[in-house]
Amino acid sequence: MIRQAQPEDAAVLARLIILAMDSLAAKFVGGSAPEESLPLFEKFAALPGNQYSYENALVYLDEQGVCGMISAYDGRDLELLRSDFLKYIASEYGITQIPDHETQAGEYYIDCVSVFPRTQGKGIGKKLIQALIKQAAGTGRDKVGLLVSKQNPNAERLYSGLGFQTVNERKFMGSDYFHMQYTI
Repeated sequence: MIRQAQPEDAAVLARLIILAMDSLAAKFVGGSAPEESLPLFEKFAALPGNQYSYENALVYLDEQGVCGMISAYDGRDLELLRSDFLKYIASEYGITQIPDHETQAGEYYIDCVSVFPRTQGKGIGKKLIQALIKQAAGTGRDKVGLLVSKQNPNAERLYSGLGFQTVNERKFMGSDYFHMQYTI
């Protein structure tokens, strides 16, 4: 079952965000291991009005609870949605580097798709992406976009198989990505 995430999902959302980000998550806290960022993402997943908020996430539940998530938001809102997060990591962790923009106005941006390893390979990620596309279409949006690491050909194949097309390439926080979009 897929449903809108709730504030009480914050702890599991944080673990899924970190799973998706991997080493990138550690950069936000000046750490070396992704798990070091767990308190940061738990805090922001529980709060409204930011890019990691439960408000922007759909979750997939199986008999054991939340096992996957997808988060997305309107690209025009990126600056506003990440403002408090960037201020917080600057004050708490001394991280002042501002990441490049990963999206832009006119695109409903998938920030994160993640499924716990115990349930991977069951089509959960695909179902979450399809639900997100349906949600975006219902709000009148006509493009859904995302970044996929050039080092992750399996994810690129998944998105291509769902109808996403590469529109350009981007560098984000020191790594190379394909910018892919789905036209509704």
